[in-house]
Amino acid sequence: MIERRSLLEWRPENLAAHLGKLGEPPYRARQVFDWALMRGATRFADMTDLPRSLRDTLAKELVIRCATEIRRSEAPDGTLKLLLAWRDGATTESVMIPAEGNRRRRTVCLSTQVGCDVGCRFCASGIGGSLRNLSVGEILEQAVTIDSVLAGRGERLTHVVFMGMGEPLANYRATVEAVRRINAPWSLGIAQRRITVSTVGLPRQIIRLADEGLQITLALSLHAARESLRRDLIPWATHAPLAELLAACRFYLEKTGREVTLEYCLLAGVNDRQEDVQELAHIARHIRAHVNLMMYNPVDSLPFKRPSRGGAIAFLAALRERGINAHLRESRGLEAAAACGQLRRSHVGRSRMRDDSTT
Repeated sequence: MIERRSLLEWRPENLAAHLGKLGEPPYRARQVFDWALMRGATRFADMTDLPRSLRDTLAKELVIRCATEIRRSEAPDGTLKLLLAWRDGATTESVMIPAEGNRRRRTVCLSTQVGCDVGCRFCASGIGGSLRNLSVGEILEQAVTIDSVLAGRGERLTHVVFMGMGEPLANYRATVEAVRRINAPWSLGIAQRRITVSTVGLPRQIIRLADEGLQITLALSLHAARESLRRDLIPWATHAPLAELLAACRFYLEKTGREVTLEYCLLAGVNDRQEDVQELAHIARHIRAHVNLMMYNPVDSLPFKRPSRGGAIAFLAALRERGINAHLRESRGLEAAAACGQLRRSHVGRSRMRDDSTT
């Protein structure tokens, strides 16, 4: 049996051309995408303003969504995490994070790869490495799925961050195309300034991204402001010296006019000392970046610990005393295993235990 193609891999113009061969007018493509992306349809049979014959034909050729929801985890603070399985059996995570104090802001954190090759020593996503890149349709489907869940609650998706599993700029083409589609008026229509792409730091790709004509936010996962410590925490950092990386970030600012965000995960006793404050402030000032501090979400089997809230607030205050625009991002979804890779890792672990019990 031939596997049906995924609708979300296409743009409306691609579908319109295909439907034209069937004798259908071009506007039918917009109707289909409106149902699939804005009205949450998962079956062509539900698209009641299309002729029945066309619905039947589309159902034979295409599938609207490819993923199966394997597990759902929700924390008391409203953070929602989905574990999705794709048609080849690979699994990825998507997280919806409600903003504290903002009743309408709803952010989805998207994955761009199955697993991750970066290997940050404090992150669950990199355990086991990367299996493959996600396609543009698979990235888009995560956002559409979360948006549909929210629509059922009378809410809608407002912000998108590419901060889930994988390194977005290592899957460059799919990531940039997913950004364009999420922003498109025929799709979710989310403003570019509400979209953030996070990278551990690939200088050439950062420069390339600056030339794309986009107005998105670039977030650099810095996590250490000293070369030796960063290379210890992030093995990939050996491929991109800080000087080269920061020059690329400065170019991004100058080309786009958009300040870069420095993401900094506080690890107790590792990167939260007084000298770390000074080094981080120096970098932020040099590239005119603002700093997002995060408190580490502990991962079983990894040796890192979460700092005290008092210690994190003191680190934040020390940055601000040095004139740095810095914020402490509240940890959300601890009860939902919301840190990257945790839900997938627990699922894989249980699956292996079941397999072992049958041998």
